Amino acid sequence: MDTVHITRVAETRWEAVDDGRIIGEGDVSHRPDGRLFVSVDVWQDAVFDRLATAMLDGLTAPLHTLVGADDHELTAKWERLGFTPGRREWEYVLPTGPVTPQLPEGVTILPAGQAEEAPLRALDRAVREEVEATVGWRTMPAEVLPRPAGDTLVDPSKYAVAVRNGAYAGLIRVVPVRSRARIGLLAVRAGQRRHGIGRALLTHALGALHRDGIDSAWAEVDETNMAAITLVEGVGARRSGSYLELVRH
Repeated sequence: MDTVHITRVAETRWEAVDDGRIIGEGDVSHRPDGRLFVSVDVWQDAVFDRLATAMLDGLTAPLHTLVGADDHELTAKWERLGFTPGRREWEYVLPTGPVTPQLPEGVTILPAGQAEEAPLRALDRAVREEVEATVGWRTMPAEVLPRPAGDTLVDPSKYAVAVRNGAYAGLIRVVPVRSRARIGLLAVRAGQRRHGIGRALLTHALGALHRDGIDSAWAEVDETNMAAITLVEGVGARRSGSYLELVRH
């Protein structure tokens, strides 16, 4: 073990090297909301501790990491280093199908890529501000976070939009990944909720994926977000796993 050398090879990457061989790597992701997520890929426990400790010594708390909820061994490793559970999110698999959404009165849906960019950006900012003012973005999946300088839109072509009485009322972002797709964001303006707009957007997206030959999608939902859980389970989604976000203050 004395032959192992830990080196920070870049601003966001560390390596553990033994006799010229890389035996472990550590990475840190700077999320747009300021959170830092760390990860370590190594086989030996002792090397994990040394590599992770070197990373933690060079970073400013609070720090975060994601682990599978059933991976008790990895969770224990991070807990040895002062991390504690912060939140849990469920991963759901949603089946696609030839479903036509039931549209609430006065609602139409603009398929992905057809929304006007300026009002779409305004809608995206508005729903994020509403979430931040209530439950906070810390309850959202780790990948779904605001971007710097108010630019929160990832790729306008990935969004379908619900329009109610001429105003943009809700949106859904779907990103195809090989034979599946990831639902990265589904949100409705606070004053437009409880009218079935979220369900209409979700069924629209699942129907569009089915027409594209994609048979399933996946999404992450915070365990405390009962409205989102009810929504996805209502269209036949099933839980496929869960993740813990651990935090070191």
